[in-house]
Amino acid sequence: MSTSVEIIPLGGVGEFGMNCMGLRYGDEMIVIDAGMGFPDEDAYGVDIAIPNFDYLEDYADQITALILTHGHEDHIGGLPYFLRRFNVPVYASRFTLGLAENRLEEHGLLNDVLLHRVEARDTIKLGAFEIEFVRVSHSLIDCLALCIRTPVGIIVHTGDYKIDETPVIGEPTDLRTFRRYGQEGVLALLSDSTNATVAGRTPSERAVIPAFEHVFEEAKGRVFVAAFASSVHRVQIVMDVAQQFNRRVCVLGRSMQKNVEIAERLGYLDVPENLLIGINESKRLDRDEIVYLVTGSQGEPRAALAQLATGIYKSLTIEDGDTVVLSARIIPGNEHAISKLTGDIYKRGGDIIDSERRLVHVSGHASQEDIRIMMDAVRPKFLIPIHGEYRMLYRHKEFVRNHLDYRDDQICLIENGDVLELDGERTRIASKFEAGMTFIDQSGFEEIDAETIRERKQIAMDGIITPVVTINSATGKIEDVPELITRGVIGIAGAEDAADFVRDMQRIIAEAVEGASNTERRDATLLKERVRVELKRFIQRETGAKPVITPVIVGL
Repeated sequence: MSTSVEIIPLGGVGEFGMNCMGLRYGDEMIVIDAGMGFPDEDAYGVDIAIPNFDYLEDYADQITALILTHGHEDHIGGLPYFLRRFNVPVYASRFTLGLAENRLEEHGLLNDVLLHRVEARDTIKLGAFEIEFVRVSHSLIDCLALCIRTPVGIIVHTGDYKIDETPVIGEPTDLRTFRRYGQEGVLALLSDSTNATVAGRTPSERAVIPAFEHVFEEAKGRVFVAAFASSVHRVQIVMDVAQQFNRRVCVLGRSMQKNVEIAERLGYLDVPENLLIGINESKRLDRDEIVYLVTGSQGEPRAALAQLATGIYKSLTIEDGDTVVLSARIIPGNEHAISKLTGDIYKRGGDIIDSERRLVHVSGHASQEDIRIMMDAVRPKFLIPIHGEYRMLYRHKEFVRNHLDYRDDQICLIENGDVLELDGERTRIASKFEAGMTFIDQSGFEEIDAETIRERKQIAMDGIITPVVTINSATGKIEDVPELITRGVIGIAGAEDAADFVRDMQRIIAEAVEGASNTERRDATLLKERVRVELKRFIQRETGAKPVITPVIVGL
């Protein structure tokens, strides 16, 4: 019988997004979250990435459930792709399930999966794991931490959290329950590190209200508020302040419209009667009578705000005298897109209010003093920082070590692909695997393998060459001089004599065909590969370039 629990991060540890973690004891495993992330800018044709779930294939019959801590895309965005491969029951809060159901319906999976709704303080038993769901505050509503009883000890997984005593919607973080577990004895705390570099406390969601009131009071024209579609606290604040200043609200952007509809239907949003109006009705109001709540705070080119800033959104555009509030943090990697967006807004005469000018956004993650409060409540034997880039994990460790009297051997820094064993007395990284990621194409439905992305990058960097070789099917010999079609290839132009270089490539191709075996001459696939390899070696040796080479054989 196993005497240890394995903690297996597949995503979200050492990076932003793609949060996904397995907990395994013996021949039983639960998986916590299945999120998405944003790939590097050079992942051509790709909008999102999800964890590579291949590692879990060997344990497919051991996975008993998927548990979702909350409804942000970096925790549920990979849900359909996970459930296609591992159709296990899903446990989540009411609002999280509302968002999950919408995503599963888009992928045609809603009727094929088993969804269980849980509430804070509910307890479920999944084989060797007994899990109590604990309320935590975050920038999203209905978020849950997990207190997990295992045969080797209690493991607490915070999910994303902050200590907010006055959330706009719902209850504050349930420190009483965390303290109860702390008094009983917690083996390990898996704790959010996103804001571990930030001193002090993270402000309450209510802290932005005075800034919004000031903006609405000063604004003479229309007001556009861009926020994350999932920020239901912020949506409620905008609606409340809009009513206070006699403005109607028009919601623009598919994800924002859908989330507002779900939150209102489930009773989380308090929407005053007649406050919400459609886009056509909004155009008939005076400019100081309307506020638009829009998507696109990260500069996404297809989102509502970017289209409003470029004049292509349903005959509505930002104009001179409008106020645009960017009520969201900048996700790392989006700086350039946001810079372009703000430039487009300024060109049209809009005034921009962001968190550098006013307190129109607060984080949903624990800063250092929030971390202290959580640690004092849970008092774990071991701390395992999760959720964030490695520098954040390290600063989390550094803060706890320097201020809370923990030793280095009590704080475990892990990364995606580490298999961390806990036996109740000690921790060790038992093994490692290549975690990686899976790319999703721009439609949001199809997976793209890493080789395809590699080829796209290679084409962008070095171009593509298509050698066309005509072969006499009877003799197997070349009929004519090979033709070369090139796109975006700069290595050839850099050669001392481009015409001579082309003739050299044609010679290499001819020699490759002439030197082919009888088997290769009879099989177009084998012959193309021989041509590709020989030409690739020649070009790389002569110019250093690595273009994609796609031979065409005519006649076989």
